[in-house]
Amino acid sequence: MVAKWWHPLRLAAMAKSLTLKNLPEALHERLAAAAKRHRRSLNNEAILCLETGLRAAPPSEDLLAEIRALRQDLPAGPFDPAEIESFKGEGRP
Repeated sequence: MVAKWWHPLRLAAMAKSLTLKNLPEALHERLAAAAKRHRRSLNNEAILCLETGLRAAPPSEDLLAEIRALRQDLPAGPFDPAEIESFKGEGRP
């Protein structure tokens, strides 16, 4: 007899549950809209989003070296929030 993918013993080994608490309303709305657009259940859309997000490749060694070099150029100590805000607006209309 050939085992089916939906065999109860196989499903028991595969299935896990996850409860999301304190999910922001806006995020829930976006997830629900995406599920509707893709004709999926909310659960299946969330699983796909998690699979996609966790599939991201780790940064290359070259990128990590570049980031470390940039960090070395930063001054020690805390940053001034007003200075950060001014940098954000730099070059913007």
